[in-house]
Amino acid sequence: MFSLKNAPSTTSVLSTYTTFTATAMLVRGVITEVQAIASQLIPERLQTMVLSKLESLFSNPSSSQMTLLIDESDGMNELYEASQIYLQTKISTSMKRLRVSKSQRDNTISVAISKGETVTDTFEGIQLKWEMTIVESNENHLGKSEKRVTELTFQNECMEKVLNSCLPYVMGRSKTIKEENMVLKLYSIGNHYGDMEGPWGSTNLDHPATFDKIAMDPSLKKDLIEDLDRFVRRRDLYKRVGKVWKRGYLLYGPPGTGKSSLVAAMANYLKFNVYDLELASVYCNSDLRGLLTSTRNRSILVIEDIDCSIELQNRQAETNFEGYNQGNNSKN
Repeated sequence: MFSLKNAPSTTSVLSTYTTFTATAMLVRGVITEVQAIASQLIPERLQTMVLSKLESLFSNPSSSQMTLLIDESDGMNELYEASQIYLQTKISTSMKRLRVSKSQRDNTISVAISKGETVTDTFEGIQLKWEMTIVESNENHLGKSEKRVTELTFQNECMEKVLNSCLPYVMGRSKTIKEENMVLKLYSIGNHYGDMEGPWGSTNLDHPATFDKIAMDPSLKKDLIEDLDRFVRRRDLYKRVGKVWKRGYLLYGPPGTGKSSLVAAMANYLKFNVYDLELASVYCNSDLRGLLTSTRNRSILVIEDIDCSIELQNRQAETNFEGYNQGNNSKN
């Protein structure tokens, strides 16, 4: 039983409370002092980073993550294609399953990530996880259809940076890789033996000409290369000032002097496809307009023997003839 005789005296209780209060105040003062010293010695950004790491250790990681789904969309999603090209540079020997393919347009075998494989990546300090998955749609008369989906997972607070910086970087990087690995094409009208793109038929442009191999005046060659580089570099400038991004060159000389080789060297240097247009096969302005609008960007349009394709008028001779007639009329 509880006995009042065994209860501590009021003096003991007050003494213990006073000691506890003093100890708490002392500990609180020490903590405040440590915080003050830490704020002076440790940068604020480092403090925020440490606190963020501590919060992530004691929080549920899955609840603070965001996942973006980049689906195939029947080949219409440019971001999906860009992500596949970009992830090719992240393939490592630790992966167990990879997809390989080769098309007529490619010089080398293409290697891609297979279903279930993941890639850990970083972008400006953001931890990213890429994963390839396959989603099965409803069954139809052709059976079950599958759609490939690339999943991109990251921390919730990084969503704005991923959308505005990371994904545009992936698009730009994949574009560069695609241009470096592309097989150049020679397009012409009426070529039905290769790939068809509208009215244009194409074959691989395997011309070996380069600026290092062609015989050309060194200073003129240097000026031409600098002009090509300047043209490519100023693409955004053309857009800002509202001008069409194009450049024209007139090559003239007897047959066999290297005009076609120079065009091939320019194509190999710029990684541009070549469209060979014969005006004799064009019958009206609407046909010409249709041919020009069906060409791809970053290409070279070659119009050969332009002086023989159409009947050019000698304006100087016409002017002299009109002046002669006017002189005769005045005498009469």
